[in-house]
Amino acid sequence: MSNDLDPVWKALSDPTRRAILDLLRDGPKQTTEIVEKFPELSRFGVMKHLDVLRESNLVRTRTEGRRKINSLNAAPLRQIIERWIGKYEAFWSNSLLRVKEEAEDLAAKKRKRKSG
Repeated sequence: MSNDLDPVWKALSDPTRRAILDLLRDGPKQTTEIVEKFPELSRFGVMKHLDVLRESNLVRTRTEGRRKINSLNAAPLRQIIERWIGKYEAFWSNSLLRVKEEAEDLAAKKRKRKSG
């Protein structure tokens, strides 16, 4: 089994990196804007988090003059959904359908006993 998504899981494991991704979900941001949103961290600390996000391909950075613009790349998230969540979606859908059917059968039996 390939470990190509390991960097993505590593990136997502940290709450600060998830918060950065949440910021970028609203649109591209300059690195300075991201740093300002995390006053409890040094600029260097935020840059390290951005490096991990870049290495996982979750963030893309382009340079415009002296500015660095960071944007979310959701493709690795789609890969996780397809590989991990999608496989179990059918299982859970079928399981929930069976629970619903059993609950309906039980309710019908109770109604019969009350009316009979």
